[in-house]
Amino acid sequence: MKERVVQLEVLRYNPDTDSEPHFQRYEVTCNEEWVVLDALNKVKESIDPTLAYRWSCHMAVCGSCGMMINGEPKLSCHTFLRDYEGVIRVEPLAHFPIERDLVTAPDDFMDKLKRVKPYLIPKKEKPISEGEYKQTPAELMKFRQYSMCINCMLCYAACPEYGLTKKFIGPAAIALAHRYNQDSRDGGRDERQEVIATKEGVWECTFVGACSEVCPAHVDPAGALQQVKIASSIDWFKELLMPWSKK
Repeated sequence: MKERVVQLEVLRYNPDTDSEPHFQRYEVTCNEEWVVLDALNKVKESIDPTLAYRWSCHMAVCGSCGMMINGEPKLSCHTFLRDYEGVIRVEPLAHFPIERDLVTAPDDFMDKLKRVKPYLIPKKEKPISEGEYKQTPAELMKFRQYSMCINCMLCYAACPEYGLTKKFIGPAAIALAHRYNQDSRDGGRDERQEVIATKEGVWECTFVGACSEVCPAHVDPAGALQQVKIASSIDWFKELLMPWSKK
């Protein structure tokens, strides 16, 4: 296996001892086929065991190893060293508070995720004995891609609106709300619309589209937000022109 020496410039911050974040450079001998996460693991195992970061599956499934790599939000387990030359700068995800080194606090995202009720609210409860809540393939395809979200928060790190306006609910949470709004079995759309069809919701989005570009699961949150805008506009016109339809 071919090897190369990689220069990693990693942001370090220990709130107990540091007044502000700073960068530390590591020189690591790596296999050419490694990803950035492999290089970080080697640093932690052989050079600096104090380095803090999150990871779990190493398969781009869990979403826990999101970082800024040369200024772009990426999963470090899916970012190959062979695609970079020179110094590779690794920082925690943008727009989130740093807990330590590359570890950020996801509290704001988790709070917003709870607000949109990202789970099935059945239109009508029925006992198990009556069978499953079945769907046709066409009904499934209406929302399937939005169910692929792995909650990695890369879209939040890429979103300029979220960086400027912390009240913005953000791309992943709204896309997941849209996923359940599109589900033929769900009856919670009105509750979710009260949260996402607002100034803090989809109307804060200026459709930059960076959220969809960085998504490692190929979800299209930007598209979901625009669909919610259209749906909420139709709701407004219906309420204005046909107020009896809501009764």
